[in-house]
Order: sequence, then structure tokens, then C-alpha cells
Amino acid sequence: MASSMRGLSVFISDIRNCQNKELERLRVDKELGHIRTRFKHEKGLTPYEKKKYVWKMLYIYMLGYDVDFGHMEAVSLISAPKYPEKQVGYIVTSCLLNENHDFLRMVVNTVRNDIVGRNETFQCLALTMVGNIGGREFAESLAPDVQKLLISSSCRPLVRKKAALCLLRLFRKNPDVVNVDGWSDRMAQLLDERDLGVLTSSMSLLVALVSNNGDAYWNCVSKCVKILERLARNIDIPQEYTYYGIPSPWLQVKTMRALQYFPTIEDPNTRRSLFEVLQRILMGTDVVKNVNKNNASHAVLFEALALVMHLDAEKEMMSQCVALLGKFISVREPNIRYLGLENMTRMLMVTDVQDIIKRHQAQIITSLKDPDISIRRRSLDLLYGMCDITNAKDIVEELLQYLSTAEFAMREELALKAAILAEKFAPDLSWYVDVILQLIDKAGDFVSDDIWYRVVQFVTNNEDLQPYAAAKARVYLDKPALHETMVKVGAYLLGEYGHLLVRRPGCSPKELFAVINEKLPTVSPPTVAILLSSYAKMLLHTQPAEPELQEQIWAIFKKYESYVDCEIQQRAVEYFALSQKGAALMDVLAEMPKFPERQSALLRKAEDIEADTAEQSAIKLRSQQQTSNALVVTDQIPVNGSPPVGQLKLVKIPSQNMETSSFEQRRTETYGAVNKVDPESSPSVDLLGDLLEPLAIEGPPSVLTATEKGQGLEANPNSPGALVLASFSDQPNTVQPTINIAERFSALCLKDSGVLYEDPNIQIGIKAEWKTFHGRLVLFLGNKNVSPLISVQALILPPRHLKMELSLVPDTIPPRAQVQCPLDVVNIQASRDVPVLDFGYKFGTSMVNVKLRLPTTLNKFLQPMTVTAEEFFPYWKSIPGPPLKLQEVVRGVKPLSLPEMANLFGSLHLGISQGLDLNPNNLVASTTFYSDNSRALLCLVRVETDPSDRTQLRLTVASGDPILTLELKELLKEHMISIPSITPTAPQGPMPTPLQLDPPGALSIADDPGALLAALL
Repeated sequence: MASSMRGLSVFISDIRNCQNKELERLRVDKELGHIRTRFKHEKGLTPYEKKKYVWKMLYIYMLGYDVDFGHMEAVSLISAPKYPEKQVGYIVTSCLLNENHDFLRMVVNTVRNDIVGRNETFQCLALTMVGNIGGREFAESLAPDVQKLLISSSCRPLVRKKAALCLLRLFRKNPDVVNVDGWSDRMAQLLDERDLGVLTSSMSLLVALVSNNGDAYWNCVSKCVKILERLARNIDIPQEYTYYGIPSPWLQVKTMRALQYFPTIEDPNTRRSLFEVLQRILMGTDVVKNVNKNNASHAVLFEALALVMHLDAEKEMMSQCVALLGKFISVREPNIRYLGLENMTRMLMVTDVQDIIKRHQAQIITSLKDPDISIRRRSLDLLYGMCDITNAKDIVEELLQYLSTAEFAMREELALKAAILAEKFAPDLSWYVDVILQLIDKAGDFVSDDIWYRVVQFVTNNEDLQPYAAAKARVYLDKPALHETMVKVGAYLLGEYGHLLVRRPGCSPKELFAVINEKLPTVSPPTVAILLSSYAKMLLHTQPAEPELQEQIWAIFKKYESYVDCEIQQRAVEYFALSQKGAALMDVLAEMPKFPERQSALLRKAEDIEADTAEQSAIKLRSQQQTSNALVVTDQIPVNGSPPVGQLKLVKIPSQNMETSSFEQRRTETYGAVNKVDPESSPSVDLLGDLLEPLAIEGPPSVLTATEKGQGLEANPNSPGALVLASFSDQPNTVQPTINIAERFSALCLKDSGVLYEDPNIQIGIKAEWKTFHGRLVLFLGNKNVSPLISVQALILPPRHLKMELSLVPDTIPPRAQVQCPLDVVNIQASRDVPVLDFGYKFGTSMVNVKLRLPTTLNKFLQPMTVTAEEFFPYWKSIPGPPLKLQEVVRGVKPLSLPEMANLFGSLHLGISQGLDLNPNNLVASTTFYSDNSRALLCLVRVETDPSDRTQLRLTVASGDPILTLELKELLKEHMISIPSITPTAPQGPMPTPLQLDPPGALSIADDPGALLAALL
């Protein structure tokens, strides 16, 4: 350029030699004036001079100066027939003009002629400019020509590669203008391309297309897997596309990213081939000394991890992924450690992986002390996400220990997360109080008021905790250096509950007053107000008041009667007047009542904290459940009198947050047990799964009629519950299920995952986990169509013995998408009643409503166990007889052998104890039943069979609860009796009414909406 354009070289040299910005501006203004003058006499300009002046304009523009003239001269160079002028025109136009400039309309035809022409150099120039500008007019006029160029077999790979990138830019900028309808087959053909340059560009285009509409490109899935196989086996890979021994890492990353836009891979052969490739990537990636090779291999590896998580791979591969990440978080390279921690945090979203991640807890805690603050933040996120009831103590203690040395930038987030974990996973409330007080003591400046408000709420609502909390506050107030937040907490607790410590040394009213009053001169006005309230409470609890203490407190009240702060002045005046009323003070300043149930402000605050660059931080994992729009029918119990029969009330279910400190209970006798109506938070378990593929679940033969198979419920118009069900949907369904709902329900009663319901539009699957009296079900709502399902509604009808909480159910399910709706269950007492899911949606003009029994049966809350003879016989003999021990001869039993019966008992969560019964034809089983009322109850079962007649047996069930004994006996009978199939025939006479055995004190079915609906099952 210097030899051919001496004037441009001199100008650049002059700019570089300028001593300051002012001299540079003067030189630029002089040159712009010269160029403007020459452009006015454009007829005398040679192509060389025009090209030179346009280059100068571009250089001035790159220096940051406005160039508001000469655009026409630059655009006119595009029409030049020679390459040097055309190149300058395309480059300068791409830089100076934006997509909305009017001059671009003048060159559309010229650019189109270059694209459709035969000169490949001109084609590349035109495609580059169109891709850089990407305007709407270019998209409307040139997109068809670019598409033809891309799929043309006569063009060189270089041109096709630029055409793919140009089309990608136009599609991103104007997806509504670029017509890609019917491009599925063409994209599949492009993925067969052998040239890796064209293939890489085409894969970038495919990622954009499937992100916009993945359903149209299902035929590309197998092609993508074949590309990965080719790259993983290094087959036909040119040397120029091998980066440090890794075959085209960019193409591998883009291909795996494209696969993540498809919900699932249905073809088993394709899925198996893909997992083989992913296995090869996982096994072949390691940390080496070469930084560039590490960067490339780890880019491929982490994209493979994301794909493994998306496909919900087998647990063995998930374990391998976690083990590999565990190696990464222990290396010295900080970037690799950061990526390992970040991806391990994402792995928390996968089912059954949390326990595997816990094995690396020690190394994660070590990363919390890393010199790099980004690594410390990632390890904090990971610890927060992996915490549960089993490791909460260790993690919270480590966070408290780290709090003393953590930098100020992290302390607020650290304190907030420690408080949330302590509240959510506290083994007992005294430990929670200890943690929060330590938190305030070590980092009081970073502990928000919401945290100590929450402690006060817990202590107020739990009477057993009040003496302990007051005693701990007394200990902390003895410290010489104390944060003001601790003064607030201590003063409040001692004012409210200090009288409970009166028998302890150093806790007399005078001593407590002296400890609090020492802090009065050093605290701010809001804290002074709390201290004045505490003094008034002390006077209340020392009636009749001690004269000396009363005089000291009155003196303080008199002192603050003229204080400048209105709030403190008002309190001092009112407290002084009230304290002179003597015994009447008891009515005015009584103890604080229990706080009503409310949402935790801590979790709301945690949602506002963004955790750096993690795509899915642990905070979002913990708080992803929002207020639900699912409705639950619950019985409205009046304050006085019994509830009216059949009266139902629709209420919103609150989200599963840590909003409950102590729960106000409405108590009603149900089989002699206390029924808690308010919801409790249960341990959070993230359950993911892909149930869009049909699962082959075999179950016992169905005995339901055709109506039952269609709706999952018996629709008896004469039953009292028929009116309740009829109110939900008055119109019959035009869409019928494609599976036998009764068989699926029966199978799910013995399994924890499978398909509950399926019709041509939607598939509803279930995946469940059970732990003692807590259950966690995830409903998988999969849209099978290419159109959305709208007006989606879910109505849970729980029986009285269950507390159920359904999270957010979206109003719309997108095409070919799957929605997961967690459902938390708490068992109150033994019962065979099951909840009902009333589910509805609209597809096109069809309204579909189905009522499905949920497999939350009695056996889900059983834990099998084996007992020895020393444990079995004493307990068996200690149970006298009915109603704790029930025996019945059961006839019409399925003819099962002893091993088959043992397998049946095992699926019902009963453990077989071998050798306890001397008769080899008998079985002895034991199990533990868990409920919120009774916690754990041992149940014993004995089955005596007759080898000559397998259709009858004697069943004996014993436990410490009469209701549990009856319900368990009936449950076993239901699974052992062989009921013949019912053929619908015309009734010949009145049907006999079966005998109903109601336990003493049991509520009638009409009193319980859950039982009312369960009766229809």
C-alpha cells in the first residue's frame, strides 16, 4: 500500500507524529477539508485518487472522528469492474454505513449481480458485506440468492461457507423475513458435507434454526450424531482442522449444542451411538501442560457434560461426569478449577447426583479458601446447592468459620446463605438459634434485619425454645465488644422471655436490666426504642414491681420523654404512663402472640442476588418453586360446630419456601390423631427425567369399566361424589386416552416412575422419591404435538391424611416441550385413600379434562426391615389382640407360590424374615410405618398358607396403632385377592351392599372431600 498510495502513507505518518490530541484534530480537519474539496470536483478524480481518499476516510473513521460525507463515493466503488476498487467499496461501505442507511438501496442490485455471478472473488466480497450489515432490505432481496448459493454443488467450499454464515446473520437479524420453511431436508443434506469448513458454518446455521423451531429438524439428529462419531474417531479429518491433536473442536461444540435443543432422542440406535461418543470424550479428556490444548479439550468436554445432563443419562455416566469434575477442582490451574466448580453446580439439577457430589465436599470446602475470589464464589454456590439435612451442620459450620476471614465483597452473600441453610435444614431449633447468633456475632454489619427478625419469629412461635434462646442471648450480652444487631436480638429476647431464667444465677431482673442498660448509651435510636420496650416488659414480668428496679426504669423513661426522636419520645411517655397502672399492665403489655405463617424474606432476598456468571446458580435451584396456580380443595372447618357436609373451599397452595417458623394448627379428631392443615416444608429433592418416551409398565388386569378406563375414576351418577366431579367439567372429552389408566395406576403403586396418563396430545409421567413420611413426586407434562397446549390447569384433591403442595403449573405447554411440576407430600396417618389429580387443557377447539388417581398409597410410607427371633416374639406377644392385632381368613386369593408372595411383599415394602416360623409354608414379614403424627411404628405380618389350597390363607397383622393395623391388613388383601373381570351386562336385580368396617371415631366419607373422591375409585 505504501508504494502505491504514497499520500495515504504520509497522512498516517503525520497522525502518528502528532504530539497531542489537539494537533491530531487539526491534521484530521485539514485532511477532511482537502477530501471534501476534491470530491466536489469528482469528474476530475481518477479511480486511484478516489480509492485513496476513501481509504483516508476509513482511517479517520477508525480514529473515532465523524465522517459525514463521501458515502456516495464509497458506495459507487462497489460498481467498479476491477477488483481493487470493488474491494475498497465493499470494505468501506461495511464499516461506514449501517443497515438503515438510504444509500444501501442503491447497491442492492449490484450486490445481487455479484452474488449470482460467476466471479467467486466478487461473490465472497458481496457475501461478506451482506453478512456484516444484515439489513432488512438485504434480507428481503438477497436471502433467496444466498440460499441457492449455499446448496449449489457447483460452488467452491469457500463460497458456500461464506453463504452459510451470511444466511445465519440474515436469519438472526430478521427471522420473520428469511424464509426457511422446508429447509429440513436441505439442512440434512448440508450435514453430509465432507468439507469441514462448510460443515462448521452449516452447523452454526443449524443451531440458530433449531433454537427457533426444533420440531422441524428432527431428521438432522442422526446426522449430528454421525458427525460426532466421525470427529471422535478422527476419520477423514484434514490436518488443518486438527487443533493440538483434537479434531475440529469448534465443530464438536456446535454439534453438541445443536443436540441440546431437541427434547429427547427416541431412536435407540442413535441414542446408543451418541452415548458411546460422549463416553469416549469423557474418558479421553485429561489435564495437560499445554494451555491451548487444555482450552480446546475442555471446551468439548464441558459441552459434552451439558449434553449428558440434557439427555438425562444413566446414573453410571453421571457418576463418571462428577468424578471427572472432581479431578478438575483439585488441579492447580485456576481456570480449570473454576470450570469444574461451575459445571458441578449445574450437575445439581440432575436426579440422584447430589449424593455423588457430596464425596467431593472436602475439596469444595478447600476451594472456599482459594486466593481467587471467582473460585470462592463458585464454591460457595456449590456448597449452597449441595446442602441437605445430612451435611447441613458441616457446611454451615465451615461457612461460619470462613466468615471471619472472608473479604467484605462476599460477607453479605455468605451470611445470607448460611442463614437460609440453617433455617431450612436445622436438625433442631436450638442449633438454628446458635448458628444465627454466631452469625450476628461474627459478621453483624452484614446480617440484615430480616435474619434476626426470623429468629424472633421462630422463638416466639416455639415455647420450648424460649428459655434456651434467652439464655444464649444473656451469654452474648456479657461480651464487651458487641454488634448493635446482637443488642437488638438480646434485648428483645430478654425482655420477652427473661423471666423464664429467673431461677438461674445471674439472671435476676436487676441483673438482666443492668446488662441491657450498659448498651443504652452506645446504640442508635432504632435500638433505643427496642430497649425501652424491653424495660417495659421487665416491669410487666416483675409484678409486683421491685421498687429499686422500677425507679431505675422510670428514670430512663423520664429522660427520654423529651428526646428529639418522635418514636422514642412517644414510647417513653406511653410506657411510663402504662407502668403506673400496676396489675393492669398485664393486659396491655402481654407476651407477643405467635406470628402468623408468612413467606421467608430471606429467600426473596437470595433471589435478588445474582451469582456472577453461572447460568443456573444454586440460589435459583433452591428458589425455583414459585407461588402455584394449582388449586386444592380443602374442607372449611367453622370456628364453632362441625363442618357442613360436602362444603368445599378453593384455596391457593403457597410455594415451598422456608416461610413457616411455627405452624398454627387446626386440630380435629381423625382416628384419634391430630390433623395439621397448614403445609410444612419438606426436604427438597431435584427430580429430573424424560418420560416423553412410552414406558412399558405391566400391571395387574384392570377391573374398571369403559368409563373408568377413559377417566380413571368410577362415574356412578348415584354416588354422592358424582356431583362434585361433575362440577369440574360438564362436557365429555373428545380426546380419549391411548393407554389403560387403571393398569398404569396399579403398576405405579408398586413402582416409583412411569407413565400415568397418555392421549394423542399429552403424556403425563411420574417420578417419585420417598423418605420416611415425606414424599416428592414430579409430574412430567409432555406436549406431543407441534402446537402448544393452552389453558392448562391442575387441581389436587387430597384425602384428609395427606398434606400436599403442588408447585407452579404453567398455563401453556410449548410444542414438543416437557414441563416438570414437583409435588410435595407429607403423610399424617395411615389410610388407603389416594389423592386425585383433576387435570385439564385445551388443544385447538378440544377441551380435555381427566381425573387421575395419584399413586400415593399406604405402602409408599413403609420401610422394609428384618427382625430376629429375639426382637419378633416379645413384641408379637406384647400386642394383646383386636384392634391392635387383627386376624382374618382370606379366600379367593391369587394362587401364588411362597417366592411369588415374598416378591409381592417386597414390592409393598415389607421385609421377609426367614426362619422365624417353623412351618415352611408360612411367611413372616415386618416393616416400619412413618407418619408425621406417630413418626415410626413397627408392623408385623404373618401369613399362613395351605399347600393343598393356594386360594385361601390366614392373614395376621399387628402394630401399635389400630388404624394402621386395619389399613395394612386391607391393603394386603387388595393385592392378594384375585378379582374376576367384570363384563358389563344389564343388571338383573339390586346389587348387594358390601359390608364396610369403619374404625371407632372415624369420620364419614361425606365429611372428608378426599375420602369422598377416593370412594369413587
